[in-house]
Amino acid sequence: MQFKILQLVFLFVICSAANAATLNKQIRSLDWWQHANFYQIYPRSFKDKNNDGIGDLQGIIEKLDHFTDAVVDAVWLSPIFKSPQVDQGYDISDYRDVDPDYGTMDDLKELIQKAHAKKIKIIFDFVPNHTSDKHQWFIDSVNGVEEYRDYYVWANAKVDDDGNRVPPTNWISNFKNSAWTWSEERQQYYLHQFSAAQPDLNYRNPKVVQAMKDVLTFWLDQGVDDTDYEYLDHIYTKDMPETFDMVYQWRQLLDNYTNKNGGDSRIFMTEAYSDINHTMLYYGSADGSQLGAHFTFNFYLITDINITSTAQDIVNTVNKWLDAIPEIYTSNWVLGNHDNHRVATRFGVANADGFNMLKSLLPGVAVTYNGEEIGQENGEVSYEEGQDPSARDPAIFDKVSRDFERTPYQWDDSTNAGFNTGAKPWLPVSEKYVETNLKKEKADSVSHFKVYKALAQLRANPTLISGDVTVKAVNEYTVLIKRSLNGSSLALVFNVGNDTATVDVTEDISKSNKIVLTNVDSSRDTGSAVDPSILKLDPHEALILSF
Repeated sequence: MQFKILQLVFLFVICSAANAATLNKQIRSLDWWQHANFYQIYPRSFKDKNNDGIGDLQGIIEKLDHFTDAVVDAVWLSPIFKSPQVDQGYDISDYRDVDPDYGTMDDLKELIQKAHAKKIKIIFDFVPNHTSDKHQWFIDSVNGVEEYRDYYVWANAKVDDDGNRVPPTNWISNFKNSAWTWSEERQQYYLHQFSAAQPDLNYRNPKVVQAMKDVLTFWLDQGVDDTDYEYLDHIYTKDMPETFDMVYQWRQLLDNYTNKNGGDSRIFMTEAYSDINHTMLYYGSADGSQLGAHFTFNFYLITDINITSTAQDIVNTVNKWLDAIPEIYTSNWVLGNHDNHRVATRFGVANADGFNMLKSLLPGVAVTYNGEEIGQENGEVSYEEGQDPSARDPAIFDKVSRDFERTPYQWDDSTNAGFNTGAKPWLPVSEKYVETNLKKEKADSVSHFKVYKALAQLRANPTLISGDVTVKAVNEYTVLIKRSLNGSSLALVFNVGNDTATVDVTEDISKSNKIVLTNVDSSRDTGSAVDPSILKLDPHEALILSF
C-alpha cells in the first residue's frame, strides 16, 4: 500500500440524476477546509532562496504573502523529508527530518509558525507505501535484524525450467521494470512497485502500522495541519480491503488527535487513480460505519477530458462525481498537479481562465497546482536536461516525462524568472517566462492572476458555498454551471470550442443579469448585462453572471 496524507475535512454534497446535482438550500456552517482554496507547491521548483538551483523552505517563507494575496487557505507541500532524491523525494530515508536540499527542521518550524500567523494551513505529502533503500529500517531488514526482518515484502526466488533464479511473480513496477529486486545479502527478492530504491513496506506487520502512526503523530506535534497519502495507484495492490482499512485507521488517529489536543480539524487526503466506486470507499466504508479521508482527490478533470472534449463530455465528468459522492462527504476539484501536464498546455492558454472558473463555481474544495493561477504552461526540457526517473528511455521521454510540468515557477522577468539569482536551476526555466510571470500579471489591468484572485474571493459568496448546482451542456461546446440560493444565482457560461457559439440560456439565466467576471480575452465589461436569448460567445469565452 502507498499513501499520501493532507488535512481531514467534511463537505456535505447531495447528488441527483442525469445533468444536475443539488445541495441543501440552507446556508451551512462548514469546517475550515470544506470550501477552502488549497494550493499545491512542488518545493524543488517554487523558490530558491539560497541560490543553489533547488527550491527551498526559506523560499516558500519569502513568498508567503503570495498565498495571502491569492486567497489561499492551505498550502500543500510535495515531499520535503530526508531522501537520496532518486525519485525527487518520494524515496524517504528519514520520516522525521527535512532533506538538506530544502533546509532544516528549524526552517520548517519557521514556515509553519509564519504560515499560521497568516492563517494559512500547512499540508504534507505522506508517502507510507515505501521507504528509500537507504532507510535504516530497510538496511536492518536486509541484514536480518529481528525487529525489522518483516518490515518489507520479501519472497523467495523461483527457479525456471533451465534452473535459473527468477522473481516470485511477473509483476512490473510503475517504472516498467520488474517489481522485484534480488538481495544478495538476504538471499531473497524484495517488492518495489516503484524503483528498486523504493522498497514496499509490509502493512501486514503490526509493527509497521504502528511505526507509521508514530510518524504521523510526530508531525502533528510539530504543528502540521494536514497530511496527504501519496499515492494509491498500485496496479497489483490498490483498492484492496486492507488498503481501505489502513486509511480508516489513519483517519481515526487524526480525529483522536484533534479531540485530545483541540484546535482546528487536522485532515487527511488521499490520492487514488481508481474507478468512481472504489474512489468513494476512500472517504469511508460503504455502510458509513467507518470514516476515511476527509476527501480523496477528484482527478477526473485530468483523466477523463482533454482539448477535444465536448461540453457534454465535461458535464458527464462533473456529474459522475456529484452523482457518486454520498451526502455526508465533501467534493473537491483538481485540474492539474506535478504528475500531469499543466492545464494551460492540456486545454490551451485561451481556456485556462474558463477551467479555473469551472473549478471555482463547483461545490467543495478547489485545488490549485503552483503556476495555474498565472496560466503557466509546460516548460521546455530536453532529454539531456530531464530528471524524472520514470523517463530514462529517450524513445519515450517526450511522452512520459513529468519534468515539463515541474519547471520553476515564473515570478518575474529577471534572471531565471526570479526563481533564484543566477545558479543553474535543477530544471530549465521555461522560455515563456518573460510574457508569463506573476509580477507582470499583477501589474497588467487584465490577467490570469487577477481572474484567479477574483474567483478565490467570489468563492466566499454564500451561493457558492451552499447553493443548488446545475451542470449542463447548452450546445456542443458550451458548458453552463448555475448555483442558486434563496433567490440569488451565479452562473458560468463557457465556450470551450474554437468557434463562435450563439446560445439561448433563458431557461437558466434571467434577463436581469450582470457580468461579474470574464476571461482575459473577453471584450465584455463587468457590470454590463447579456441577452440570454441570443448570447454570442467568442471562442473560449467564459462569463460569470449574477442575477
